[in-house]
Amino acid sequence: MAGPLLRSLWSNTTRRSFSSHSSPSKFGYSLSSLRSFSAATASTAAAGAPNSSLDPNRLRNVAVIAHVDHGKTTLMDRLLRQCGADIPHERAMDSINLERERGITISSKVTSIFWKDNELNMVDTPGHADFGGEVERVVGMVEGAILVVDAGEGPLAQTKFVLAKALKYGLRPILLLNKVDRPSVTEERCDEVESLVFDLFANCGATEEQLDFPVLYASAKEGWASSTYTKDPPVDAKNMADLLDAVVRHVQPPKANLDEPFLMLVSMMEKDFYLGRILTGRVTSGVVRVGDRVNGLRKTDSGSEKIEEAKVVKLMKKKGTTIVSIDAAGAGDIICMAGLTAPSIGHTVASAEVTTALPTVELDPPTISMTFGVNDSPLAGQDGTHLTGGRIGDRLMAEAETNLAINVIPGLSESYEVQGRGELQLGILIENMRREGFELSVSPPKVMYKTEKGQKLEPIEEVTIEINDEHVGLVMEALSHRRAEVIDMGPVPGNEGRTRLSLTCPSRGLVGYRCVFSSDTRGTGFMHRAFLTYEKYRGPLGNVRKGVLVSMARGTITAHSLMSLEARGILFVSPGLDSYDGMIIGEHSRETDLDLNPVKAKELTNIRSAGKDENVKLSPPRLMTLEEAIGYVASDELIEVTPKTIRLRKRCLDVNKRKSQSKRAKD
Repeated sequence: MAGPLLRSLWSNTTRRSFSSHSSPSKFGYSLSSLRSFSAATASTAAAGAPNSSLDPNRLRNVAVIAHVDHGKTTLMDRLLRQCGADIPHERAMDSINLERERGITISSKVTSIFWKDNELNMVDTPGHADFGGEVERVVGMVEGAILVVDAGEGPLAQTKFVLAKALKYGLRPILLLNKVDRPSVTEERCDEVESLVFDLFANCGATEEQLDFPVLYASAKEGWASSTYTKDPPVDAKNMADLLDAVVRHVQPPKANLDEPFLMLVSMMEKDFYLGRILTGRVTSGVVRVGDRVNGLRKTDSGSEKIEEAKVVKLMKKKGTTIVSIDAAGAGDIICMAGLTAPSIGHTVASAEVTTALPTVELDPPTISMTFGVNDSPLAGQDGTHLTGGRIGDRLMAEAETNLAINVIPGLSESYEVQGRGELQLGILIENMRREGFELSVSPPKVMYKTEKGQKLEPIEEVTIEINDEHVGLVMEALSHRRAEVIDMGPVPGNEGRTRLSLTCPSRGLVGYRCVFSSDTRGTGFMHRAFLTYEKYRGPLGNVRKGVLVSMARGTITAHSLMSLEARGILFVSPGLDSYDGMIIGEHSRETDLDLNPVKAKELTNIRSAGKDENVKLSPPRLMTLEEAIGYVASDELIEVTPKTIRLRKRCLDVNKRKSQSKRAKD
């Protein structure tokens, strides 16, 4: 009886969209809808769940890790369908609106499936380097990992990152060569990729036990996996059974003791207006039941500190694409818990008699920072509802609580320094805020330097580029201005006329380069990047951007004025838009900035003209996305972000003050 009701709950709750009052959870449902769960429904659902024993030997905790676009989320869809889950749409695990719009995974998500009397807790992880913190905080919850590698592309930059994290925690990955159904993938190519992955394991310091990894071949799109190489398995073998059997066989069950006191390290957190904080983590030891008294603990310099004492109000677990309430959970399981208000990610929830917190997860340091402040432009307050520095600060602090890879440091005059892994990660945060009704001004990204032994160090990223042969010279010239150094260069196996470049480049040199790269390669190139290390400062960048066209008048932009300005450069605006002093309206054709008047209208007279007025024909303006704007702005410029518009502007709006400042800088 519970099944149709849960499916109904799932389909209703997934329709809820982002708002400033309720945000979708990382699990693909809105937890505030759980208020409709009655006690009878919860008990029925728990009773109907298969294999409800607390025995940890029936559990397998597995993370799916890979480079971006190598097929993790599609693979999760096929595994869910194989185990009988009702999949409402493709990429069912990508539940956040931005994930579906962009086709990427932004946050890690947990679900469980049943296979041959075993319960598999599966964790889907992001592939982009900017969201590496999501991978770091969940690999500690699992005993095994499925390393998905595109059989055509082979291991790339982010493959090395996620594999190193998995090996560091002692996991024994299962190698899954995906997309073997492609015409360019042969058995020889698969053997070559397997050798490359083996070398990668060895370079990451794998033990002999970890080097003995099983290899499977799959086409997640077609929905099958095989323990032997094939491009077209028999009809009765076109399923994921081989992969699921390999997980049960090769991944060890959790080593946990049900008789010890209850301990759980919080790995994910979200907020709900009905249930409060929803804490997700793996139960390290013991058993927890609804109604138990528990403590919230955190690590301090002097030991452990109790931050809260509370009662477990609700225990939940996601099964397939539905969430069910459970009465109890044992060691080794991954669960959601409600009832505590103070603990957050990295804190410990434990029985009342426990006084020592579990060790927290170590995350790599942020490499880039941006300053968020109040929007003080002349057009401020026209679109948004959250305008003050206090509201912006509260939202950023709430984000830092649920995302450990982001640090927020309060600054002067209601501004906040936000530190993260890359402009994509911070761009996603800004996009979420503008959809929630925030208006803010954002500074250009700044790289976070280190100083060791009196030497200035900067973050270096490993970059893998795949382009057509005719674009190699253009790309290498552009990257040379950005202080990149080529490590390797060669043809792409199975793709004639394509070249693969491996480079190291400072993070500051890659800021804003992605759109330049897409333009240079006419959209045919692929670029992947991942943080490598800190190295000695490589010196100032070459000339990577031209000057800008700056408005020096306020009013409505006219077609008559733009017609005479087109020859000056590339315009970012169209007639009818509002403009103000200091607003950037285009890119100058030269290296210097140019102040001009875009609101000038055609002078009217009382003398009738014998000829016709000339038709105004303007080229389409260059419209910037948020990510392009973040990469485009210079140090003396800001991005004005509102729910409806993204504008570029000078930090100092007055043209005379800007000129005097530039003169002082020259002197």
